[in-house]
Amino acid sequence: MNYVWDWVIRAAENGMPRKDLRFTVAEVYSPYMELSPENINNTDAGALVEMNPYYRYDEIFRDLFQPDNDEDQELRKTLFDITVHFLVDIDLQQGMNKTEYYYRFILRDIRNGLFGPAARKNIALFSHRQQQIIAFNLYRLYHTGQALYLLENTMSHIFPESLVYANYEVKNEVILFLNYEKTGLLETKLAAILELFLPLQFRTEIYWAYHFGIIGNPEAMQNDKIAMY
Repeated sequence: MNYVWDWVIRAAENGMPRKDLRFTVAEVYSPYMELSPENINNTDAGALVEMNPYYRYDEIFRDLFQPDNDEDQELRKTLFDITVHFLVDIDLQQGMNKTEYYYRFILRDIRNGLFGPAARKNIALFSHRQQQIIAFNLYRLYHTGQALYLLENTMSHIFPESLVYANYEVKNEVILFLNYEKTGLLETKLAAILELFLPLQFRTEIYWAYHFGIIGNPEAMQNDKIAMY
């Protein structure tokens, strides 16, 4: 993490709101990096961010922390924190493309209830990265209409230990296997994904922990580990 925006992104991926971050001038830092944590391989972003403000923002901050100026320390620290928050917002938006704006609008619409009250309530159960995946795949859904493919893609990211089958032979049916112990939280997250991506004409069969038996597939035919379909 050499730049402060990288720290902010990592914090968001760990579920930490940006407003909880506090930026301060590091007492010891490298002149060649914006961030130089004690452990240079650190990937876990904490709430306190010590940075070198002169690496990129010398013209803004060079007169704020002169060594012989010891007045209004708390005011200057608060002003520094507010200013860096503003600069980070600019940093993050400069790297955005048109698609990223679209999925941010989709996330805003979900939180505002345009996708229904259940989606508005349940979106908070997903991590920042998972919310991005959901919004991006909804954007792709509008353009391609490939609902089942995007359902499977979303499941593979949010439930890596899962399989999605489509049964067209007898009926429009989606069969989901999730290699997890069933909990209320996981059921709610799954229901939220299905509400957003499952086509109306499809019904579902859901299997937790135990896969249904498939003749000819040894992994699906283990004693005491088979669910009946």
